[in-house]
Amino acid sequence: MTFCLLRFANPQAQRRLIARCLLILITLGSCILISMPSALAGLNDDHFDGNIFALYGGNGSIVPPRVNLADSIKAHKPALLVFFVDDSSDCKQYASTISQLQAPYGREANFIPVNIDSLPVNSTPTLTEASYYYKGLVPQTVLIDQQGEVVFNEIGQVGYEKIDDVFRKVFDLLPRAESIELKRRMLNEINIEITQ
Repeated sequence: MTFCLLRFANPQAQRRLIARCLLILITLGSCILISMPSALAGLNDDHFDGNIFALYGGNGSIVPPRVNLADSIKAHKPALLVFFVDDSSDCKQYASTISQLQAPYGREANFIPVNIDSLPVNSTPTLTEASYYYKGLVPQTVLIDQQGEVVFNEIGQVGYEKIDDVFRKVFDLLPRAESIELKRRMLNEINIEITQ
C-alpha cells in the first residue's frame, strides 16, 4: 500500500493549498446546512410532526386510547370518537379542543381518537367498529351515548361549547346557561395562542 504525500518545496504553497481545501469544505458544509429543511413543528401546515395530541393538545395520554369502541359500548359508557391524521393542520388545531374536553368528561366518557391511516379496510364494519362511523373527512367527531346511539356526528373543527352541550345532555347535566361557568385550564402555551 502506497500513499501519495504531496511535498512542496515552498511551505507557503502548502499552506495555501490547505487553506483552499478548508475553504471549499466550509462552503460545501454551509450549503448543505442551509438547504436542509427545518425541523420545527408547525401548527398551520400539513406536515407530519408526530403525535398531534402530545404536541398541540398538550395531552399525549389520549393516544393510544385506553379502550376500544366495542368495550365502551359493552360497559354502557359514552364514547367520543375523533377521526384524525397527524399531518393535517385542521386536526392539529382541533387537538387542543379534544384535550380540553377530556378534563371535565374524561373519567365518565371514553375518548377514542382514531388515526384514519390505521382503519382496517373492511367492506362491512359493525356498529362496534370505529370505521363504521367514519365519513371520509377529518377531523370528524362522533359522540355515542350510553345506549350505543349516535348523538353527535360532525366533520370539521367543532367548538368546545357545541360538544360540551351534547355531553351535558348525555349526562343529564344543567345547560351551560343555568350552571356555574367552568373555567377551562390552559394546557400549554400553544393552547393559549389558539384560544386567543
